[in-house]
Amino acid sequence: METLKSILTRRSIRSYKHEKIPQEKIDKILEAAMYAPSAMNYQPWHFIVLSERKDIDQIFIINPHAEMVKLAPLAIIICGDLKIEMNIDYLVQDCSAATQNALLAIHDLGLGGVWVSSYPNKETIDGLRNYYGIPKNIVPVSIIALGYPAEEKSTENRFNKDKIHLNKW
Repeated sequence: METLKSILTRRSIRSYKHEKIPQEKIDKILEAAMYAPSAMNYQPWHFIVLSERKDIDQIFIINPHAEMVKLAPLAIIICGDLKIEMNIDYLVQDCSAATQNALLAIHDLGLGGVWVSSYPNKETIDGLRNYYGIPKNIVPVSIIALGYPAEEKSTENRFNKDKIHLNKW
């Protein structure tokens, strides 16, 4: 898939088929995530891949806004390491870039995914840390629920010239 086509046609998919995702595709998604830009090239990210139903379902228990994970055969928690990138603002940006790269790879591989926030919700962060054994220096920034799409979403035109300002506001 061409890069621009992938960017323009990717949509948040919240419904999935009950089909296992091959390890090769998971590895490609994680590889794409790790190729994201990061401040000072610190690459502070870590990834928790969840393939067990009880572990995936725990996300919804921790974050009731994440009900789409109940249908997902796989989830990935994207975390940042404060020992590598001590500035939380940069860490969040770095992990967000990794999350977007992963979502584009998911789309390119014929899968569907949706970004679920964890940062900056303290209750969600603490719940994820407690259940998944995440160390204090590791911040869970986002979660991706993914699988083979059980829904189709049309592409909409989001280009809006009114949001473009040339040289000054």
